[in-house]
Amino acid sequence: MVHVVYGFSLIFYFAQRILVDYMKMQDTTREGAFLFAKYVVVGGINTVFGYSIFALLIYLGLHYPIALLISTILGVAFNFKSTGVLVFESHNNRLIFRFLAIYCVTYLLNLLGLEVLAAGGLSMYYAAAVMLPIMAVIGFVANKKLVFKK
Repeated sequence: MVHVVYGFSLIFYFAQRILVDYMKMQDTTREGAFLFAKYVVVGGINTVFGYSIFALLIYLGLHYPIALLISTILGVAFNFKSTGVLVFESHNNRLIFRFLAIYCVTYLLNLLGLEVLAAGGLSMYYAAAVMLPIMAVIGFVANKKLVFKK
């Protein structure tokens, strides 16, 4: 039980640090607010896409690491184009490698979170839903600062 509490606190510590860093870099101009609004809308579409794939695979009986991996791979292809083009106005396909690196890190963080939450008694459906906002914040900050930076 101690490892569950420790793992859960680590996840929220890193999420909090990312939020603090994001607030420091937050663009308070109208353009920055519009960029964030676009990210939220496109991120919502991307989230529904990825979570739907994940939930379907869990429902079909796949073990959650495999379901997460498959939904992440499909989500990366969809998200790269939608986020790059619709949010950051980038058509540079060479950025896919940075984007993939971000998704590898988020996959591992998400997997850790799912394991911790499942060990704490949550079903995979609820655990994935709890992890969604945390992973969304991490993804936005990483994409803005490391992938689609101008």
